Amino acid sequence: MKNRFPSPDDLDLFVQVVRRSNFSGAAKDLGVSPSFITKRIKILEALLGTPLFHRSTRKVSLSEDGERTYVWAQRILEDVDNLVEDIREKRTEPRGALRISSSFGFGRHVVGPILARFSKAYPALEIRFEVFDRLIDVGAEGFDLDIRIGDDIAPHHIAKRIASNHRILCASPGYLEHHGTPRLLSDLTAHSCIVIRERDHPFGVWKLTSGAREVSVRVRGPLSTNHGEIAVQWAVNGMGIVLRSVWDVQHLVETGQLVQILPKYRQQANIWAVFPSRLETSAKVRVATEWIAREFQESDFFQNSESTDDLASARRV
Repeated sequence: MKNRFPSPDDLDLFVQVVRRSNFSGAAKDLGVSPSFITKRIKILEALLGTPLFHRSTRKVSLSEDGERTYVWAQRILEDVDNLVEDIREKRTEPRGALRISSSFGFGRHVVGPILARFSKAYPALEIRFEVFDRLIDVGAEGFDLDIRIGDDIAPHHIAKRIASNHRILCASPGYLEHHGTPRLLSDLTAHSCIVIRERDHPFGVWKLTSGAREVSVRVRGPLSTNHGEIAVQWAVNGMGIVLRSVWDVQHLVETGQLVQILPKYRQQANIWAVFPSRLETSAKVRVATEWIAREFQESDFFQNSESTDDLASARRV
């Protein structure tokens, strides 16, 4: 009897086309020809009885039915993947693709090396790691796991706090000698502050806590960037005051290249493993989260904050 249902392979191909917004990009990713992509999409459209894309010479966009199909396709593919994982979990190690994201500096210096060691321990996993300068929607953008600094988490995600972290204010000894050391938080408005376009924080506004009290101060300066490493280097070079995570500047403070100022104030910036709620039973996500949390626990910079026994225990609402 003729198949009346879309195949998982065709649904996966369709999802790849949507994410790349063109057939040739998806073909390159999948290692097939653009003509093969076109043929399979036409078969899928014929099976569903509706066009899925609006086509142009440069890109494709989803039709209204294509939008609905995209939502269902992701759900179906994840259910199939989780079915296989659930059956295999007790007999084999986790396997398959695992898409993980993080921010620029943290991803490069901390998460990337951890994932290299994780990959050696689980060679059957194909880890795809990407870094961004913006806050991503994990599920909508096709990621399984986001290792995120900051406590701003959407309610439709599950988040596991895996380490404690905070940001501190600091500047170089040369800058403080030339411009003076701020004694009050309000003094920052008269200083050159190096502002970073963080993924989770309003630009030019530093929200800080002192004990149970939370305060905000609007800062400015001639230099701003979306890259934390550049901001820290500017601070070391005496260009201004920076608000940066302890993991990033602690060694510079210990060696005297930076000096912590206004030590009563800090900005909470805990580290979370964030994933779509539909992946709360995923063996791959659980194993990766537990591994990363363990590495943080053994690090000099972080303190593990919660048990990793129950992956879904820290749902944010």
